[in-house]
Amino acid sequence: MKLSVPALRRGAKVTVISPASYPQPEKLAKGVEALGRLGYLPWVGRHALSKAHYYFAGTTQARLEDLHAAFLDPATAAIFCSRGGYGCNYLLEGLDLGLIREHPKPFIAHSDMTCLQTWLLDKLGLVSFHGPMVAGDFSLSEGIDEGSLLAALGGDPWFMGDASGLRVLRPGKASGILYGGCITLLAASLGTPYTPQTEGKLLFLEDRDVKPYQLDRLLRQLMLAGKFEGVTGLVFGEMLDCVAPGQKPGLLDEVILRVLDWFPGPIGIGLRSGHVSRRNVTLAFGIKAELHLERVPLLSFLGRATEK
Repeated sequence: MKLSVPALRRGAKVTVISPASYPQPEKLAKGVEALGRLGYLPWVGRHALSKAHYYFAGTTQARLEDLHAAFLDPATAAIFCSRGGYGCNYLLEGLDLGLIREHPKPFIAHSDMTCLQTWLLDKLGLVSFHGPMVAGDFSLSEGIDEGSLLAALGGDPWFMGDASGLRVLRPGKASGILYGGCITLLAASLGTPYTPQTEGKLLFLEDRDVKPYQLDRLLRQLMLAGKFEGVTGLVFGEMLDCVAPGQKPGLLDEVILRVLDWFPGPIGIGLRSGHVSRRNVTLAFGIKAELHLERVPLLSFLGRATEK
């Protein structure tokens, strides 16, 4: 089941919300300006700059109100998030799935929003967009990969290769519905009603500041929970700052290949989507994709993420 979302056109209103932690006002302002330069009309949610309990962008109810209001607003064509941090797991129980089902639209985020995006995809079939955030990537001069963002939201085909950082760890070919997000959030959902549904998927995993032994532990946790069963292929993100200073180059690659030595499918790494150093690439979860990891690595989408 796929819940279609309309394509985002230039001149459309987009709403910026903070479902997790609060952003720095100056960074949010820069990001909003960048959204405007792309041709959109950004509007900041009522509680996007609120603060509660030391690190949340407002109370749980306030953050839910902004999320529901953005989906309900007929003038809002897409929803962008200001930043990640922590707090989205507080929203899961209060999500109005019926409201979102009746008013589907692109929801662009990564990091802590992974738990929202996978739940909405699993329950509603709502395609989610793993990509840049406003107070983070949009506030930087080289923060977004404009081509993939505009293609994904505009309903055009697109693909990623070595220019997007993708490289081969284990060669091969695979296809499936692209799915995933921040590996720490995926692991944190295990044992809850919001456990991610990974079977049969082409799985994308990423994070930052996760040292090799910590990634080893996360992968083992997912494996022991059966979350690699039926997975057709694996793609890791850039994995920024995931090797401590002084550790040998390639250590993270070695750890991944050792822990996943039993996994039969192809494995890629380096795709700059999520926590990245520059030019954040937009992916669409819930769309069938093909992974070709040969001499020229390629991840291409076989369907459109939005409907023109």
